[in-house]
Amino acid sequence: MPTGTTSVVSFTRKRPVRAPLPAHLPRERVVIAAPSACPCCGGKLAKLGEDITETLEVVPRQWKVIQTVREKFTCRRCEKITQPPAPFHPIARARAGASLLAMILYAKFGEHQPLNRQSASYAREDIDLDTSTLADWVGACTAALSPLVELIRHHVFAAERVHGDDTTVPVLAKNKTATARLWTYVRDDRPFGGPDPPAAIFYYSRNRNGEHPGRHLAGYDGILQADASAGFGALYDAKRRPGPITEAACWSHGRRNFFVLPVKRPWPSRPCAASTRSSRSSARSTGWQLITGVPHASTVSRRSLATSQNGCAPSVAGCRAMPTPPRPWTICSSVGRPSPASSTTAASA
Repeated sequence: MPTGTTSVVSFTRKRPVRAPLPAHLPRERVVIAAPSACPCCGGKLAKLGEDITETLEVVPRQWKVIQTVREKFTCRRCEKITQPPAPFHPIARARAGASLLAMILYAKFGEHQPLNRQSASYAREDIDLDTSTLADWVGACTAALSPLVELIRHHVFAAERVHGDDTTVPVLAKNKTATARLWTYVRDDRPFGGPDPPAAIFYYSRNRNGEHPGRHLAGYDGILQADASAGFGALYDAKRRPGPITEAACWSHGRRNFFVLPVKRPWPSRPCAASTRSSRSSARSTGWQLITGVPHASTVSRRSLATSQNGCAPSVAGCRAMPTPPRPWTICSSVGRPSPASSTTAASA
């Protein structure tokens, strides 16, 4: 085989299968008129079958104005005037319907479309809605939906166990984009056979300070499953009122401390220190024993391993030299513990 060439295994390309269009969409049947007689001989035609071709189409957004007519009547006898009450509007003295407000709120919070872009989009459809008007409507909807938000909050924090976490949210700021936080608390007892429906409550903050989860969970004293963020630490304090929250630690973050941090040794930014080798080995051994329940490798093996890895004996006090970089670590398939790439060297030592 010539140098620089690569052999490719032959294969048969699968023919792509076109998925059917969604069955829940309504169908509009358009029948093309057939000839009344045979175009070849002029004879009578009989239907043999039909072929249907489906095309996905969309109806553009349509704006409309609903006129609610309230007729006035007067009594010929007492001369009193009677008229039906005015129609209900989600926002008092506003001419916005419920569907329009729902569309604006979903575009802002569900699709992250700012109000100024929505105003420009409506203007292209000959609908003049100023950005300040949209902002007033969003604020009024927030006040109108606050009782529903409060009911969801009571339902979430009435659970015995709650999962909490935060995620970053980009926020427009002056001449930059700031990073804010969105705190989420979820209640879901379905894996435990709970009959209550799942729910989630969201909180927003401009930073990740620990005061925010403390304010969110001020009256909660159940079980909280969260990550290893220091902001949740004050919630587990025994002196907390109305009582400490039971911590359900995350195994993923725990394994990160036990395996990733002791194994990663930056090279060459930090030289080896003979005084810290024993603490690293002890931490690795303790973490492994906490997870599996079995002891780690013997002290002699760890010292021999450190000698072969760092190029100097642990007994040499004050050694700052690191002539060779550490070898990559792998997971030993037979034991399941961290081991060097070459297990023969550690075993023979």
